[in-house]
Amino acid sequence: MMGIEMEDGGVQVRSRLKEILTAVAGAREPQVRATARTIIREPFARQTWSELAFLSIGALFAVFGIAFVVITLFAGVVLAITFFGLGIIALSVRGARGFGGFHRQLARSYLGEDIEDPDEFTPRPGFLGWLQSTLRDRTGWRAMAYVGLKVPLALLGILAGFAFWWDAFFCLTFPVWGGSGSSPAVYGLPQVLFGTNFWSGGHSGFLYEVGVFLAGVVFFFAAPWAVRATVYLDRRVLRVLLSPDPVALRVRSLERARAQTVDSSAATLRRIERDLHDGTQAQLVALAMRLGMAKEKLAEYEELAGPAAPDPDRTRQLDHVRQLVDDAHRGAKEAIIELRDLARGIHPPALDTGLEGALATLAARNTIPTQLTISLVGRPTPAIEAIAYFCVAELLANVAQHADAARASITCAQHGRWLRLVVRDDGVGGARPSSLGSSSSGLTGLTDRVRAVDGRFDIVSPLRGPTVVTVDLPLHA
Repeated sequence: MMGIEMEDGGVQVRSRLKEILTAVAGAREPQVRATARTIIREPFARQTWSELAFLSIGALFAVFGIAFVVITLFAGVVLAITFFGLGIIALSVRGARGFGGFHRQLARSYLGEDIEDPDEFTPRPGFLGWLQSTLRDRTGWRAMAYVGLKVPLALLGILAGFAFWWDAFFCLTFPVWGGSGSSPAVYGLPQVLFGTNFWSGGHSGFLYEVGVFLAGVVFFFAAPWAVRATVYLDRRVLRVLLSPDPVALRVRSLERARAQTVDSSAATLRRIERDLHDGTQAQLVALAMRLGMAKEKLAEYEELAGPAAPDPDRTRQLDHVRQLVDDAHRGAKEAIIELRDLARGIHPPALDTGLEGALATLAARNTIPTQLTISLVGRPTPAIEAIAYFCVAELLANVAQHADAARASITCAQHGRWLRLVVRDDGVGGARPSSLGSSSSGLTGLTDRVRAVDGRFDIVSPLRGPTVVTVDLPLHA
């Protein structure tokens, strides 16, 4: 009786366990089917072949990239004791930046990896400016690091990813071209997984060919995942080294915010200048005209009064009124002049037609013969135009007042995304931005204004001259 009860209990347990396993299998059946469909479809998916193309093309250009970097860097280091070596190193950095841009475009085209482009390389004018900007280019050095890491990534992709496709092709076609004592050309990770004895020659027979064919089937369905794993590592390295680093993104954000602030300030000053010109100045001009008419009326009234016996009190009152009107008229005209100068100091009207016309006006008004040479392709932003104008105006004023020069020259040229201003005179020299309270005290203000937009202010002014002031400004703040 006891044995029957135990037997019945065991049957119930086994029945219950069977029901649980059946329920679990039924619940996981859709997931298993979805996984199976994914595995079967993956070798024929577009993404798979795009990743394979990215792996193949990237590996090919990794060879060219590392060869270029190694050769140029080695030559630059060897010749680093000369100025020519620094130029070769800078060329290596620029080339690495180009290879980085190519790999970024490759990832965008074949992987759909939208990696944000770093800031465009904008060297300062002149060879020394280009050399300094290149050697300090963080994007170029990061791209060079990627070119160096791309080689082991490419080798890993070939041995662990591309090898599966290669081996799948030779194993699947082995029953067609294979013969007695032959073996498929298998290499890479599959050879490590299955061992060299499995693929060595000397085997023959139907079972061996079937085994090789089945191995080819396994390789065929495993190849997309092997390629994807290696491409995943490449994606991570791409995002870290070829995308703008957090510091650069922060700097870019701050530069954009500053540019918006500078442009907004320039627009505000322009609006204030227009309000002063069209509003307050116009009212002062009207007031001056009315005061002038009042003076004329007083004169007419005196003429009409004639040479009759003058009344001392009346004469005294008329003289007092005339004096008040004269003072008011004089004050109104002085206020107009000061307001016009203030408006010009806020935003010179000459800049309305562009920097070329404004500089031509400054050169023509200068008391010293001044030659102007200008070459601009694009127009700078209003804030940069205003800074350039005030720099030239202040420098020409210094030349006229303190340089004791016979002639001066202005050169304005565009170099890429930079604007270079050069003001030269043949005066006595000795100008220094730090000489506060002297004839060159205005140079300090110009230096601060130029540096506020990441510009550069250089002055060379030896005693007995000549004085050469160079101002580099970005076209866009």
